[in-house]
Amino acid sequence: MIEDAKDVLLKLYDADAEYSADTLEGIYDSLEKVSHRVLKQDVDDRAAGEALTAIAREEDLNGRIRRNVMDTRRALSFMMRSRMLNAEQFEEARQIMRDIDSLDSHTAFLFDKINFLMDATVGFININQNKIIKIFSVASVALLPPTLIASIYGMNFKSMPELDQPWGYPFALCLMVASVAAPFIYFRRKGWLR
Repeated sequence: MIEDAKDVLLKLYDADAEYSADTLEGIYDSLEKVSHRVLKQDVDDRAAGEALTAIAREEDLNGRIRRNVMDTRRALSFMMRSRMLNAEQFEEARQIMRDIDSLDSHTAFLFDKINFLMDATVGFININQNKIIKIFSVASVALLPPTLIASIYGMNFKSMPELDQPWGYPFALCLMVASVAAPFIYFRRKGWLR
């Protein structure tokens, strides 16, 4: 029953706590959907980027709810300390404070979940980028020997007997192909090209 303005204010604070609780549940549901997307196999960069956007949006909303709850707690604490509430209003304020305490622990839990999902998503992006860099590294290492062979045979010294032979050019080409194939075979056997 509403008797004065303090009752109205307490009802507003109670409604605010309920709204905050509902919003936090919505954030949790959204993070669960993102979690299922991020933690499935083979997350590509586009999906990871969308997940990061969704995580950042939920983190911002969670921060705003936490700030709102903190402001409500401070206002209720002031009202309770200043002894401006009667016994019934004081008990209602204490109940709202208990609700706010549970919301605080829930926002902290959500921040931890957000940080975990953010780290996992960035980790998957780094893994995908490392795969690409690994391919470039293997390709550059594999192409070094044929480059060396081509540069040696490009010197045109007189004392290179195979240059005067009819098999000299095919020999140099075969040597370059073999020098490319050997590292690829070696890297494949070591499992570095997966």
